[in-house]
Amino acid sequence: MWTIRLVVFVSILAAGCGGEDTCDPIANSGCDDNQACERVQDGEPICVAAMVVVGRVFDLETNTGIGGARIVALDANGASMSFVATSAADGTYTLPIPVLRTDGGAPAESFTITLRADASGYLTFPAGIRPALPFDTSGAALTDGRYEITSALTDVALLKLPAGGPAVGTIKGRVAENSTNASVLVVAEAAGLGHTAVAGRDGEYTVFNVPAGAASVQGYARDHNYVANNVDVPAGGTVEADLDVSVDAASTVSGTVSIVNGQLGVGTSVILVVESTFNTAIARGETPPGLRAPEPGAAPTVNGAFSITGVPAGRYVVLAGFENDNLVRDESGIGGTALVSQEVVAGQNVDIATGFKVTGSVDIVGPGATSPEMVTGAPTFTWLDDSSEDRYAITVFDSYGTIVWEAGTPKSVVTLPYAGPTLQAGLYYQFRVASIKDPDTVISRSEDLKGVFFMP
Repeated sequence: MWTIRLVVFVSILAAGCGGEDTCDPIANSGCDDNQACERVQDGEPICVAAMVVVGRVFDLETNTGIGGARIVALDANGASMSFVATSAADGTYTLPIPVLRTDGGAPAESFTITLRADASGYLTFPAGIRPALPFDTSGAALTDGRYEITSALTDVALLKLPAGGPAVGTIKGRVAENSTNASVLVVAEAAGLGHTAVAGRDGEYTVFNVPAGAASVQGYARDHNYVANNVDVPAGGTVEADLDVSVDAASTVSGTVSIVNGQLGVGTSVILVVESTFNTAIARGETPPGLRAPEPGAAPTVNGAFSITGVPAGRYVVLAGFENDNLVRDESGIGGTALVSQEVVAGQNVDIATGFKVTGSVDIVGPGATSPEMVTGAPTFTWLDDSSEDRYAITVFDSYGTIVWEAGTPKSVVTLPYAGPTLQAGLYYQFRVASIKDPDTVISRSEDLKGVFFMP
């Protein structure tokens, strides 16, 4: 169908640049409405029919549209690959997606993306146990002179922040372009807790829901350091904070991982999480794009020495065995099993003295064995039997990272019906299983990203 349409609409796909001789694909300027300035295979940038994600941001509980939400597209490594769109009063938005084109103006590539959405008074999506599901740009359809991507995955439901929190404000600004165009995670730290945004392609960012008072704003980008900007956040107001690139060099973080009784796990990965964003209850936080070993996109293969290059200065929690690789952090209490926080100083390489130990995981059967799974009533949790356990401990978390139910089963009993508080429609939950050796030694547990389920 696209071949026929390209012939019919060739004048739409590759048109003049809004009266300009050239257009700018970085700023996406110089083109008419419904057009974008895009790179061309073996040619100069041209104005073409824009590719856009079309969707809606809405309140998870009331289905009411959320105005002023900010939406950005992320690539498979969590890096920003679009500008930032702002939703209209009814929650609808249109987000342009840059795509390499043929000389006729048609998309010359396809790739998977996820969406991030932030809004005042709401939890960021994705966050905690709520993941963003990827979708492919190959599904774009030429509609009214532009390529549109729209599906259930382009409508984003946000969860309100718990009532009774502190007065908050907003920080917005622009991060300076770095020499490698690396994506920037912006972290505003207030009272030791990090609040975040991902800067768009043009460097523009907004951090919502920052507690009023003093805050330190920092940018994290692979291979680059930024100069922190200290601000005073007004309650109910907005303060501006631009971030400049520092001349200080980035660092390399190295260490070792040992696999102990790995069972099906033969290799793992290591990521760096900005410490102020780390939630100890669910062991999750935000990782600046690219701070991973092996390199982003590669299968987990670490079994021994590892190095993460291009690390900006800051304090990180170092996580091994976080991804779905049949391995988890060994919590048996032997050396190398505790969570590690590491300070990184600009231009100074770090060799973590204590090695990390990971072990074979307790495998989840369901719900949520491979991805978030819908349940229509109280679920029954099922997992594969571990070896050497005396009992199992089961914990259920909600979308806020709060424990909603805890229970246990004796040795070799690997199913448990949920018997906690009524599950709320629209919310995401996660169950985790710990294999216990009496009296209280955790010898294994289920993987960090499995066991997620939701009520429709």
